[in-house]
Amino acid sequence: KEAGVRLIEADSLRIAKLAGSHGHQGVAARVQALPQVHSLDELLEGLEAQGIAPLLLVLDGVTDPHNLGACLRSAAAAGATAVVFPKDKAVQVNATVRKTSAGAADTLPIFSVTNLSRTLRDLQKAGVWIYGFAGEATASLYALDLKGNVALVMGSEGDGLRRLTREHCDQLVKIPMPGEFESLN
Repeated sequence: KEAGVRLIEADSLRIAKLAGSHGHQGVAARVQALPQVHSLDELLEGLEAQGIAPLLLVLDGVTDPHNLGACLRSAAAAGATAVVFPKDKAVQVNATVRKTSAGAADTLPIFSVTNLSRTLRDLQKAGVWIYGFAGEATASLYALDLKGNVALVMGSEGDGLRRLTREHCDQLVKIPMPGEFESLN
């Protein structure tokens, strides 16, 4: 009510009719889809016009839908502008990803790209600084200045960053891990 949304009380039968086969938990809403951004270039141009520096999460070959969902949720919580991942050799957004992301998959711009290395190169040409996460790196995430145009690149669950992805990073950094943990990813 405070947001100006019109509320209509309804019985369970009416709500079930509105929800259809999707089921419900006693609530249904009619919503209008947000305008979609169709390309990473379009997103970056829009941000530049608004004077907003992008914070991108780039995932290199994440294959587990639960991990992708968790990454999307974390990206949204951190204020990321968008998430980018490859079309091949990586999980795509599916029902499990959507559920695990707790809504981030539906609110955060997500780009599945054909060639991740080319995308990274294009981001660099657009003035985005690329940080790749690698366990053997000497620089710490906590020492970075993340102001400005930034992309954070994380690798797959088993192999980390692929060679070409590493080569397109401006700097490799690590997330310091206490104790016996090898990698956060």
